[in-house]
Amino acid sequence: MSPESETSTGISRVGVVGGGIMGSGIAEVCAKSGLDVVLVEVDPAAAERAHERIRASLKHAVDRGKLEPATAASADDAIDCTDDFELLRDRDLVVEAVVENKEAKVEVFSRLAGLVESRDAIFASNTSSIPIVELATAAGERSDRVLGLHFFNPVPVLKLVEVIPSLLTDERVVERAKLFVIEQLGKEPIVAPDRAGFTVNALLVPYLLSAIRMFEQGLASAEDIDMGMVNGCAHPLGPLALSDMIGLDTVMSVAETLYAEHREQLFAPPPLLQRLVAAGLLGRKTGRGLYNY
Repeated sequence: MSPESETSTGISRVGVVGGGIMGSGIAEVCAKSGLDVVLVEVDPAAAERAHERIRASLKHAVDRGKLEPATAASADDAIDCTDDFELLRDRDLVVEAVVENKEAKVEVFSRLAGLVESRDAIFASNTSSIPIVELATAAGERSDRVLGLHFFNPVPVLKLVEVIPSLLTDERVVERAKLFVIEQLGKEPIVAPDRAGFTVNALLVPYLLSAIRMFEQGLASAEDIDMGMVNGCAHPLGPLALSDMIGLDTVMSVAETLYAEHREQLFAPPPLLQRLVAAGLLGRKTGRGLYNY
């Protein structure tokens, strides 16, 4: 971390709440950038799984020649995975990355507002779709410190971060967050509107849902749908394979949030998606979804 980036953002200690795929990825990129990272999970076992996930990702990057072994070791040392929420007290920035559920996220922001000591601390959400203003109000008088920082999976690879201010967010917080993304993480921010789905998912999710409907109606096989978009439109991954990688439960949660706000049919989850989620067939992470793994 350069002295210039520390001066311009005031961020050197980062907290992450939630150690799933996204939370672990966010913790990893912060640690590789020279930041002191505390990742909080619900219990010691979950915290250890998160740390194992990060270590596996770091090893994979070293094995592929994308990361120096010394940098990987330093990043590992910089991360404290714990179940002690109190360790977030001294953080300059806390990123919430828990399950895509409004009530769970509201609880996190309410706790952070009463715990974190620095009045300049930024509270960010990695939500895929929930309006930031609905989370900011949970922070009470610190609602002006809340914004969205939406990373994309896999976090260590993809450069984009959506920066999403709400109507309550202080403009100085937005500027600090953008500088943090650019100068300290080496990623590329876009400022997205505080509406369900923001920019990327408001465009992406209807496309995924359309592909699922096409498959559900028997208009084309899953393989042909995906091959068509990969070989015909130069997409790196077809929409059905991408849905499985994201997680069908996440795709449906985002779709439901979009539909609740806009009431447009293109956002409505198709019956096949609903059935797969109800059956616990969520894609890659469960070994079966639109494809078998």
